[in-house]
Amino acid sequence: MKPLRADLFVFIFFVGLILAGFIVFWSIMDMVLLGASLAAILIPVHDRISRRILPEISAAVVTFAVLSATAIIAGITYFILSKNTAVLTDMFGTIVTWLNNPATNPLDYGVPVTKSNLSAFLAEGIAFFVEYQKTILSNLSLIAFKIFVLFFSLFSLLLWGRELKNNVIRHVPDVFSEYVRKLSEVTMDTLYVIYFVQIAIAVLTFFIALPVFYLLGYGNIFFFSFLTAFCELIPILGASVAFLLVGTYALAVGDTRGVFILFFLGYVIVSCGPEIYIRPVLVGRRVKVHPVIMFIGIISGILTMGLAGFVLGPLIIVLIITSYRMYVQERKDRGKLSSLSQS
Repeated sequence: MKPLRADLFVFIFFVGLILAGFIVFWSIMDMVLLGASLAAILIPVHDRISRRILPEISAAVVTFAVLSATAIIAGITYFILSKNTAVLTDMFGTIVTWLNNPATNPLDYGVPVTKSNLSAFLAEGIAFFVEYQKTILSNLSLIAFKIFVLFFSLFSLLLWGRELKNNVIRHVPDVFSEYVRKLSEVTMDTLYVIYFVQIAIAVLTFFIALPVFYLLGYGNIFFFSFLTAFCELIPILGASVAFLLVGTYALAVGDTRGVFILFFLGYVIVSCGPEIYIRPVLVGRRVKVHPVIMFIGIISGILTMGLAGFVLGPLIIVLIITSYRMYVQERKDRGKLSSLSQS
């Protein structure tokens, strides 16, 4: 048995330390990973700006721009939610009254959920959409810390990310160097398309939700469409949350027609359509992975890792498949070389 090479041992030990760090700091690792993924796709912008100003200032400018964009989106969301507080309060109040009625049984409508399931969903919905100010204040220290970790990670990796990457690649054992280089390129492509598709689908969701809420006839078409698009923009929510909320309200007021509209046109077409077809196809086409496999990676990542899984799920799938393809290609090349040498 051949002894383990010193450089290979150090590399394996380094990878082990990284994995241990992930486990120990998992509670904030989602913010670190999001910051790292944003830094990866914004480094070209930072490089272009840093040609004219100091790299430290450039990294700060890009980080501030992302922070400002996030603040603007949060401000717009807060403004729209506050303007429609009465609408949401009336909806949740109607649902609560309906659930508290002893005669209410969701199974009568063919809905495969119990009162307890709906009550739990309702409590989360009220905390998120109606009492969001109280929810934010009660978790303010944790939210502030996570925001700090996110943007500190973004700034740090914009400033030192390329140098860190080059140092890692430089010290990677030769047997892994080509794999690391190619996987690095694939990672960049995957991250670009994940963020682009996420924003594009959120915008698309807003526009295709407009006719659904128009047909529903409850008014507030712009608000409900915005709420659906906002939920779609947040990976751990999804547009289905908005349709589930309005659909429960339709059940509460006895609007069977509205339930059918929200399920078939809203949930199936507006919510599930982009998630099942458009997102996996767009992401899979760029990285040459089958849409079904990409769909499994996206959903599994979100279910198992939450917000971080939105990026890690499809990325891990792509890296596994790419590694396998590289391994198979390497074996074929070795076979060809062996055949040529024997002939």
